[in-house]
Amino acid sequence: MDPQFVRFDNVTAFTLAEGVEGRPLFGDRAMLNLIDFSAGATVPAHSHPHEQIGIVLRGMQALVIDGVSHELGPMEGYVLPGNVEHSAYCGPEGATVIDVFSPVREDYRERCEGSGSTGE
Repeated sequence: MDPQFVRFDNVTAFTLAEGVEGRPLFGDRAMLNLIDFSAGATVPAHSHPHEQIGIVLRGMQALVIDGVSHELGPMEGYVLPGNVEHSAYCGPEGATVIDVFSPVREDYRERCEGSGSTGE
């Protein structure tokens, strides 16, 4: 893979859930996803085999694991091992979050290629 340099304003967003959009950047073995939550948006409970590491940049994002809500504000982060069921919601001001996945979420790559967004 050649080096990549992107301006995320130019990366086509794709919908993760209603009111939740991601702008991905794909490497060979890991990916980054810049996520924007609209006010009050939620992500339903789900799991995936990928390790997920994230940081909240703006607003409040809560991750719900085993019925326990973990509210995170700016400059607070998390690590979720693969196969941990979780959901998410944000506060009334929305949120901006960066997620890193390893390995690459091929389901995200397929969705982005279908929409014309490759993260390049």
